[in-house]
Amino acid sequence: MSETLNEYIQESKRIKASKAKLAKQIRVAFLSNFTLKWFSEVLSVLCYKNRISAEVYTAPYNQYTQEILNKASKLYKFEPQLTVLILDAKKLLGKRYDFPYRLSPKERRELIDATYNELIGLVERILDNLKTIVLLHNFRVPLSSPMGILENKQEFGFVEMIEALNSKLREYAKQNKSVFVFDFNRFCLKYGLSQVSDKRLEYLADMRFAPEIIPKLCEEYLGYIIPILSMTKKCLVLDLDNTLWGGIIGEDGIEGIKLGPEKEGLPFLEFQKRILNLFERGIILAINSKNNPEDALKVLREHPYMLLREEHFASMKINWNDKVSNMIEIAKEINIGLGSLVFIDDDKLNRALVREQLPEVTVVELPEDIALYPEVIDNLKVFNTLQITKEDLQKGRMYAQQRKRTELMGKVANLDEFLKRLKMRITLYKANQFNIPRIAQLTQKTNQFNMTTKRYLEQDIKEFAESQSYEVYCAQVEDRFGDNGITGVVIIEKKPEEKAWVIDTFLLSCRIIGRKVEDILIAKMAEKARAAGANKLIG
Repeated sequence: MSETLNEYIQESKRIKASKAKLAKQIRVAFLSNFTLKWFSEVLSVLCYKNRISAEVYTAPYNQYTQEILNKASKLYKFEPQLTVLILDAKKLLGKRYDFPYRLSPKERRELIDATYNELIGLVERILDNLKTIVLLHNFRVPLSSPMGILENKQEFGFVEMIEALNSKLREYAKQNKSVFVFDFNRFCLKYGLSQVSDKRLEYLADMRFAPEIIPKLCEEYLGYIIPILSMTKKCLVLDLDNTLWGGIIGEDGIEGIKLGPEKEGLPFLEFQKRILNLFERGIILAINSKNNPEDALKVLREHPYMLLREEHFASMKINWNDKVSNMIEIAKEINIGLGSLVFIDDDKLNRALVREQLPEVTVVELPEDIALYPEVIDNLKVFNTLQITKEDLQKGRMYAQQRKRTELMGKVANLDEFLKRLKMRITLYKANQFNIPRIAQLTQKTNQFNMTTKRYLEQDIKEFAESQSYEVYCAQVEDRFGDNGITGVVIIEKKPEEKAWVIDTFLLSCRIIGRKVEDILIAKMAEKARAAGANKLIG
């Protein structure tokens, strides 16, 4: 047992003894066909460090089938929010795994089909009885084959069997929003099988994981726990010098900083590529840098290898103020909470200052070796979501456009002049299969301008849209700077006996508050109510 694992176990005991209950709580169940040890302790500590209280249930050894099929089992009494199913292919297939070529190609295909159907049957039984996210490990592709170098010449050979099973599981998960496949095969490639498994423990205790790898595996589970608890972060705040490029722009000049496809500039270029991918996934970007604005902006605008430009940033605090003050201003300007911010800075003192004075902000530790910078972004778990909409993908760009609107606001005398120059266009749509996910998402996330704060799932919105008693509308807002996407929702309950339309839900995204969109939507609802024979709009 590694010293690191011992530390997790001791810390777990301290947490348990303190009986601390944090605001966010998660229940996680583990089911397996081999021995699972120390997952509960490690996951509890990792969750606690992320301000989450975790309860973990580990099913008895190799009892996964009984736990799933028995409605009175401890699994169902526990009611996990996340159910992790970890199965070993060798134990699952038995002799057919050890001697796959005793079967014909046709029999091997039938075996994989039957195994897949059995697994999906278990997953669906879980979903029939629990409101949970199922995280299903896929299977490690075999490293060796009974056929040696002829393996890849076999018709539906041993390796292809496992690859096919993994592929079928992945396709199933694409069709079911409550099911995710954890790519355990890729996890093994990342860390190396010699680090993931311990053959001695496998033979002695039927354990498939080396103790040292368990914290790494539990960190991966955090990537699912965070969005389950709606703790996904929204904005990445970046320093500039020695973070987005090597060197200090005020001393080295634009020609002297390290950024580009060769030698010392390459890690920073790769780092920016990862960040740009986050932006294109909808993550908001901001700058918090102690610098002369003119020097820094020159790099953003003119450096040939600078991937992140002005238009990518929703807020740019490039000044000589302290990082804490800038962070507070960034949150205000973007109109999100400090708890939605993630901060990356090469300077240890700045990181410590922000961590101490703004504990809500997630501060990322950067390694001393700049070659490892890109991996920092790869390993971030805080930006994961359980689903993503068209509007989500555009969010980074939309918030960057918002900065231009704010700049325009500062140049005009009053709101009416601002709205006139903004050239705003509002399009009203009835709920349909394409916008229902976004409508549901807005009801779940919007708090600032939400008249009733009712939360609805996609199925709820679909039922409203199909009902004769309800009308569901969403508003898309565009202006001269770009498309804000679907940022308004109105759900109406029709009461013809009272000749009334009752507002069930009326909400706006914070991005469009203060532009009189609410007045326009109310007027439009009143117009539609009159056309439908109602003489009252109640809300």
